[in-house]
Amino acid sequence: MAAAPPDILAVAAEKAAIAKPDISFVSDAVIREQIDYICRNIQNRAGVRLLLACVLAKVHRPELDIRKPYTEIGDDDAFSGRVYDERYLGPFINQHQLPCNPTTAFLTPALRNRDFVLTPDVNLVGHPPKLYQAVLDLLTAIHETSVGPYDVLLETLRVLFVVKAERQQRMASLLAGLKTNTKEASIPLSAENIVTLIQQHLNCRGTSRLPVLIVAAAYTAAEKCLGECARKLQAHTAADIATGALGDVEIMLVNDDKVVTSYEMKMRRVTREDIDHALDKINKSGLRVDNYIFITTDIIEPQVAEYAASLYEQGGGIEFVVLDCIGFLRHFLHLFHRLRQGFLDWYQEFVLSEPESAVRQELKEAFLALRQAAESSTTAE
Repeated sequence: MAAAPPDILAVAAEKAAIAKPDISFVSDAVIREQIDYICRNIQNRAGVRLLLACVLAKVHRPELDIRKPYTEIGDDDAFSGRVYDERYLGPFINQHQLPCNPTTAFLTPALRNRDFVLTPDVNLVGHPPKLYQAVLDLLTAIHETSVGPYDVLLETLRVLFVVKAERQQRMASLLAGLKTNTKEASIPLSAENIVTLIQQHLNCRGTSRLPVLIVAAAYTAAEKCLGECARKLQAHTAADIATGALGDVEIMLVNDDKVVTSYEMKMRRVTREDIDHALDKINKSGLRVDNYIFITTDIIEPQVAEYAASLYEQGGGIEFVVLDCIGFLRHFLHLFHRLRQGFLDWYQEFVLSEPESAVRQELKEAFLALRQAAESSTTAE
């Protein structure tokens, strides 16, 4: 009887983790390069989960056609790649903290609701196209026995462990450099220096989670002064309707679980419809807050701001307001000037502790590099 998928993964991980970084399990140079490209692609990590799910299924059940990870195909040798991905790979990836998508590849637009064989001539309409083409070519190479599925599984895991180690080394180096700069700095960063630093971070790609962390860090740094604190943040992908939350960040009185202020973040312009939706959400929940604040990284249209202000009476004494993200931060840092370093430290902690589904590794490294550069300028010569 074939080993169960968790056992296959456990044994393969043990072999891959102790393998020398420069020794491959695959002799074919082209296939090695394809696997390396798939594992290291930072633009889209769904490809490596697709590959792992298919090779795991093939190792588990050799009679399967590795190119048919959809039961909708209807053939006896087809299988559910999503089941292998979610049931076995998900826990395995989380356990080893591998640099892969935190969720299944089979719900991404390129792979969702398919019912055909994944041959090299298929256009999955995924980005980047080269990534999906590399996966399709590999599946065909395995199907044609040009390379064994177990060898591909071992090699893929080996490269993922190498990438993980490289990331950890970069993070350690950045944190060490940052610690040295902080000790040697003649003066701490000014409020305006910090505003510039955060703005630079927001200008990076994939920053939709950052405004949430900015507000949470501000309240955490000023908790003792305000007598208010931020409730534990919900997951980035959690919907308000599922969590019962009124917004992205909820502020409570210290030693009291009553929410007094709710923040909702937008990486676009806030509209009247957004405000109406928030009012409707509050009315349906039966909860009442003092303030419902929209934080946007886009411009604030005067008519929208006026509409928000006009809802005070209609909302039963709840104030609605739309604030600019950087404007909010600038005012906070000058109002609580002595807490500016605390804010920056809390923001860094929140950024680094977020799962990769919310804040990508590259975005974490970018912040550390930006902070190191900013603090280097205040280091005494």
